[in-house]
Amino acid sequence: HKWHIRALPDEAAVRETLSKQGVAPGMYSIPYCPSPAAMKDPVFKEKLEKGPVAVLVIRKPGLPNMAEFLGAWFAYLLCVSYVVAFVCGQTLSRGTPYMLVFRVAGAVALAGYSFGQIPNAIWWGRPWKSALKEFGDGVVYALLTAGCFGWLWPE
Repeated sequence: HKWHIRALPDEAAVRETLSKQGVAPGMYSIPYCPSPAAMKDPVFKEKLEKGPVAVLVIRKPGLPNMAEFLGAWFAYLLCVSYVVAFVCGQTLSRGTPYMLVFRVAGAVALAGYSFGQIPNAIWWGRPWKSALKEFGDGVVYALLTAGCFGWLWPE
């Protein structure tokens, strides 16, 4: 993931500061604003202008558990496939031609795999390059899903 994650200039100092504060796993905003009304506070506005402005995700310490990640990813794939099957089952009949199944399944799978990347770029500051590359990955997953549904659709 070197193409969308960069190192901080002084990672050691940031890690030490976060460790001293005992920051629990979660998502944090810098500067933090507890309510919409607080966004009007001149002090908060100054913090935004001065920077840095960040959304920080803290994970639990230790090596990533790939089995846990892959299990969650597999569950996600099953959920998207279930929604694709539901929509296709409600809109298509037995014997529907491959290309029609492919288009409907592909459109639904594309929504499930790709469109969620865009709000992350809009609202959370994720680099557009990163969001668009992951959108592209979703296109590939959608095409594979569509191909499987078209191939296995009942005659």
